[in-house]
Amino acid sequence: MEAVRRVASVTSAATEPPETRASTPLMDVLIRITLIGALAVLCYQIFSPFLSLAVWSIILAVTLYPLHQRLAARLGRKQWLASTFVIIIGLLLIVIPVAWLVNSFADTTRNFIGAVQQNTLQIPPPRESVQKWPLVGKKIYGGWSKAHSDLPAFVQSMQPKIGDLAGKALAMVAGLAKTLLLFLASFIVAGILMAYGEPAAGTSRGIFTRVAGPTRGEAFFKLTTSTIRAVALGVIGVAFMQAVLVGLALLLAGVPAAGVLAVIVLVLAIAQLPAVIVTLPAIIYIWSSGQYSTTAAITHTIILLVVGLADNVLKPLMLGRGVDVPMPVMLLGALGGMASGGIVGMFVGATLFALGHQIFMGWVTESPDSDPAGLQNEAAEVAHVAAKT
Repeated sequence: MEAVRRVASVTSAATEPPETRASTPLMDVLIRITLIGALAVLCYQIFSPFLSLAVWSIILAVTLYPLHQRLAARLGRKQWLASTFVIIIGLLLIVIPVAWLVNSFADTTRNFIGAVQQNTLQIPPPRESVQKWPLVGKKIYGGWSKAHSDLPAFVQSMQPKIGDLAGKALAMVAGLAKTLLLFLASFIVAGILMAYGEPAAGTSRGIFTRVAGPTRGEAFFKLTTSTIRAVALGVIGVAFMQAVLVGLALLLAGVPAAGVLAVIVLVLAIAQLPAVIVTLPAIIYIWSSGQYSTTAAITHTIILLVVGLADNVLKPLMLGRGVDVPMPVMLLGALGGMASGGIVGMFVGATLFALGHQIFMGWVTESPDSDPAGLQNEAAEVAHVAAKT
């Protein structure tokens, strides 16, 4: 009976039109693709609220994993204990100074808004010695004097917009606090990821191998991790360290709005602009305010000059270190990614640009036109075919 049914099914399949037999596998493939696409969209919608946290956690975990492994080796290969130490060290060395600067920024903003609302905002009068500055002394003195005398009237005319100003300033402070909390949570999650570093690295390596093959997959995996570390240390790390150093130097010197100036230094450093744009006016303020002795002014000037130029020493040492990609390629990828996608885009842009560079250079290297032996073999084959003809 079973044999009869098989014969009947084969006979009916043979009598079906060819278009029907060909459309059935295609329809199955389309249905599977649609279901997989719908599943991917639903998974993304569920995971999207945690996307920023996950991306920052992965970036921090990849960056700090070598340090984590060195600590684990000294602690008897105890991964969780090493992760705990990394989190504590990060909180002490990173979060506390940042929280100090954010608090300074919030205090400055609050005092500024209060002075504007109460019409007590004033600029101190310039010293007479400002006029003796070469080339620009008289212009600076005139503008400074005008701002000192006309500022109350100007603030009075801006009273209708004070509410908008206060709202924007408070929103900026809230945004900085939210970013700090996100970074703190990402640091804790990164510590958990580092505790499972070996299985996570094996999974990532398997994905690259599945996409690009065993040889290239391993190379692309190493290039991706080294690029993330290089960008984190060479761009974000240098900018962050310089902003913290400049902010601490400004707080030590007693310069007003030190937190605001530190945030400006961070943005400038990420955009690859010199911190001298901030430190030079601060030095001018120290010398022109009359609140510092000559020794104190010289000391603060030297400190600000050193911390303002620190990126010139740190960046060549940290950017591109351990990556088999030219530093201009990584820098262009980081800047382009930042312009299109913010801070996270900097890592994505640098990684994609580095991978694209490696793929292109591999294609150029493996091209038959660049292989003399391949050209000789091709010429021999053509000659052999021509001889037979």
